Order: sequence, then structure tokens, then C-alpha cells
Amino acid sequence: MTDVIGTRREGGILEVTLDRPKANAIDLATSRAMGETFKAFRDDRELRVAIVRTAGSKFFSAGWDLKAAASGDAVDGDYGVGGFGGLQELRDMNKPVIAAVNGMAVGGGFELALSCDLIYAAEHSSFALPEIRAGTLADAATVKLPKRMPYHIAMDLLLTGRWMDAAEAHRWGLVNEVLAEDRLEARVWEVARLLESGPPLVFAAIKEVARAAEAMTFQEAMNWITKRQFRTVDELYESDDNKEGFRAFAEKRAPVWTGK
Repeated sequence: MTDVIGTRREGGILEVTLDRPKANAIDLATSRAMGETFKAFRDDRELRVAIVRTAGSKFFSAGWDLKAAASGDAVDGDYGVGGFGGLQELRDMNKPVIAAVNGMAVGGGFELALSCDLIYAAEHSSFALPEIRAGTLADAATVKLPKRMPYHIAMDLLLTGRWMDAAEAHRWGLVNEVLAEDRLEARVWEVARLLESGPPLVFAAIKEVARAAEAMTFQEAMNWITKRQFRTVDELYESDDNKEGFRAFAEKRAPVWTGK
């Protein structure tokens, strides 16, 4: 799988590239390899931000590999530690992950982008959930989309399988920025470097609280925070970084984050 999943490490940033011609489709073996890659990123204390990109500019990813399915890959098979695409169900992923979408994000490819915290897209990119035409369920998108955009628009995408261009995705808040293709990589790395310089323990708390709060009432979530029942919040409030933030503010200087 080393020829399918490429990585580039620069400081605390890990860029992960899926390169599986012709459409960057994901079969079971590829999904498992992606899961191991993202698990290693999650567990490496020196890494702070990940970028998810794919090779080429026609397809970000066509999602589930239907040819592999026709050859025996079961739709309910072993996708690996992180679920489909390595990120969808990876537990305790408390670091920022950025998607650089360059081309068509189809089905599971769209869901891979939705598994990231920030999405930047080239102008020619487009998104679709055509599972309805194959007689199957876009499972993760069905769970996530109605929570991230107006219900009726989410249902339109899910029930009709229509295409949504990058401009419309930006209009509904699914994409952070739409950029010229030749600006995409530079912008994504600019944001990654900004996040790399930020407080990792705060980012971890933000991600855990936001994830858990989806299944809580507002007051329940606030109670968990104030009583330090979230592991990341408790770790943050006991940390040197928490004290450093207050000191730096009082001393009118930039804080130095250690992740401890």
C-alpha cells in the first residue's frame, strides 16, 4: 500500500496523499492502510495537523470501489481501524484535519471530506452522493449532512444524487473556501502552519467537546466541561500550556505551546 498512500512530513504537519488511479476509489485494503496512517498521526505527539489530499485534479475520490465490490469486497467488510477511508470512525482523533479537494468528491469521497474539520476546494471541484442510483445508502452522509446544512437541501442531495458545485457547497457552509486550482495547495499549507503554531491541548478539547455535544443537551455538555468530565478538558486545565497562555497574555507576548 505504500504506492497508494503517500505521506509528507514537515514539522508538525503530516500531508497524506491517496494516489489510486484512475479515480482514487477506496477498496477495503486501501481503507485499512489509510486507517493505519491516520492512527499513527493521531498517536504521534510531535504531529499536530494533517492534510488529506489525493493525486490528480479530476477526482478527489470516487469513494467506494465498485469494481472491487464486484470482485468480492463486501460493503460491510473490514474497513480497518478508522472505518471507511481511515477517518470516518477513528476514535479520539483530537487533532485538526484539513481536506484539500481538487476534483470530484463522489459518494464515499464526499464522506471522506466530511470527516475532516476544514475543507478547501478548487473551483472546478464538485460533490455528489449517487448511492441512491446504486440502490444503497450513503450512510455517513445521511448522518452528517442534515446536521451541517439545511435539512431540505441535505435531503435533496441524498434523495436525488444530484451534483453540487464548489460554489454551492461554499454557500451552504460545507466548504471553507473555494480557490483557483493553482492556489489550493499553498492556501491549505498556510492554514496548516497556522494551526501547527496553535495550542494542541485546546484543539483536542475543542474536538472532543464538539463531537460529544452532538448527543447532549447544551446544559449537559456545559456540566461535563465545568466538572472536567471530558478527558481532554481535564488534561488542558491541569497543563503547563494552560498556565502559559495566561502568562503570555499578561506579559503581552506570544505564547510558547509545548502540548504539556
